[in-house]
Amino acid sequence: MTTVGFIGLGSMGMPMARNLLAKGFRVRGFDMRAESVLALESVGGTGASSAAEAAAGADALVLMVVNAAQADAVLFADGALEALPAGAAVILMATCPPGAVAALAERVEAAGRRFVDAPVSGGVVGAVAGTLSIMAAAPAAVVEGVRPVLAALGDKVFHVGERPGQGATVKTVNQLLCGVHIAVVAEAFALAAKVGVDLKVLLEIMSGSSASSWMLKDRGPRMLEAEPEITSAVDIFVKDLGIVLEAGRDAKAALPLAAVAHQMFLATSGRGEGSMDDSQVIRSYHAVNGTPLPR
Repeated sequence: MTTVGFIGLGSMGMPMARNLLAKGFRVRGFDMRAESVLALESVGGTGASSAAEAAAGADALVLMVVNAAQADAVLFADGALEALPAGAAVILMATCPPGAVAALAERVEAAGRRFVDAPVSGGVVGAVAGTLSIMAAAPAAVVEGVRPVLAALGDKVFHVGERPGQGATVKTVNQLLCGVHIAVVAEAFALAAKVGVDLKVLLEIMSGSSASSWMLKDRGPRMLEAEPEITSAVDIFVKDLGIVLEAGRDAKAALPLAAVAHQMFLATSGRGEGSMDDSQVIRSYHAVNGTPLPR
């Protein structure tokens, strides 16, 4: 496996494509933004003028798109699946609803191609460093066939199941935990702020107590900044917690904490702050509690 088609050269996709190039793969990439295609060419990749051109002749086609609807459009309306050689693999690495992933896999496999459900965790930092966690679901032989591609993108490749949709389910659980953790840190800070506790002191105490968590230590400091650097946007959790709730409905599983967290992210986005760092969900708590924003 030497040639990889790559669709979606954004903040995650571009460093992932660069890592494939660094491992010796030929990468032909496409993105709706012409400047992203030019950026790929500048680091040794081959630019494509369409999704179908990126897929033509590839051993595997990586989709790092926004959602399942984009994956569907790329594969079918834009002709990428038809251009992909018979027997080649589609590797869907975006965060999508499990049911939608399973439906896409069925159509891809019916067309004589293989399908690997392989969402990732680790964010932009992991994409740049090649240290993503990859949750792959497909028959074992199919996963082994694309393992060199996956290993170039992440240092933790897990085979989580034989059926596409299972990887998406694991990622959904991950996003449930992440979203609720961020929201509950904001809620805890909101209570302290309401009674005038210094949040810097609170963060120091909580970071060394049994209440500590990775999210507290990572997002907590940014909640104390007026305009923190954006590593993951509020709108990502509006989307991902929406996927969590959809998965819960499909499975008939009650997810009340996820539902409340989703509402807080949605309220933040609704005030025009969806592109801010996801730590800024705390702004919704400041808004409802009448406490001042950091300066």
